[in-house]
Amino acid sequence: MHVRSILLPISATSRRDLMERIVQLIAGLILFGVALGLMIRGNIGVAPWDVLNLGVSTSSGIGYGTVTIIAAAVVLLLWIPLRQRVGLGTLLNAVLVGPSADLTLAILPPVASLWIGIPLFAAGLLLLAYGTSLYIAADFGPGPRDGLMTGLVARTGRPVWLIRTVIEGTVLGIGLVLGGPVGVGTVVFAFGVGPLIGLFLPALTRQRRARALRNARPPAG
Repeated sequence: MHVRSILLPISATSRRDLMERIVQLIAGLILFGVALGLMIRGNIGVAPWDVLNLGVSTSSGIGYGTVTIIAAAVVLLLWIPLRQRVGLGTLLNAVLVGPSADLTLAILPPVASLWIGIPLFAAGLLLLAYGTSLYIAADFGPGPRDGLMTGLVARTGRPVWLIRTVIEGTVLGIGLVLGGPVGVGTVVFAFGVGPLIGLFLPALTRQRRARALRNARPPAG
C-alpha cells in the first residue's frame, strides 16, 4: 500500500484551494453520516455493508462495533494490490461519519408509517450518494469502502456505477447468507447508489478542478 504523507497534497496547493477542499471534505463526510441516520430511520432496510456487519456479528457472536472495525481493516488490506493511498479523507471518515449519524438518530425519532419512512430512506440515499461524491472529489483520499471502489475503477477502467453496484451486490449476498437483516431498502440501496454516485461524482470533480485552476491564477493587476 502506498501510504503518502497527508501533508504532501497540502503543501502543493494554494491556501485558498486547500481551505475549500477541506470544507468540501468535512461537509461530504457529515452529509454521509446524516444520510445513514435518515436511511435507518426510514426503517425499510439497512445498507448492504450493514447487512454484512450484522450478519457477521450474529453468526460469530462478535459485537457489531468490533465487526465494523474488522471489516474496515480487511477492506484496507484490499487496497494493497490496488495501490490506493491513505489520506486525510480516509482518517476523517472514521471520525466524522459515526457521530453525524448518531446525532441524526438522536434528533430524528423513529417513524411508524411507511409514508414517512420511504421518503426518509429516499432522501438518505440521495444524500449519501452526494456526500460520498463530495468528499471523494475533495481529493484527500476516500474512506476504506469508497477507496476500494475508486481503486477498482482505476484498475479495471469500468464505470463507477458498475463497480459500486457489483461491490454492494456482493456484500449484500454474503450478508444475506450470514443472516443479516434485509429489506426493500437494502435492495434499492445496493442497485441505486452506484448510478447516483456515477451521476454526482464526475460533475463535482470537474467543479473542484475548475476552482483549483481559478485559485492558481495570479490576481489581476
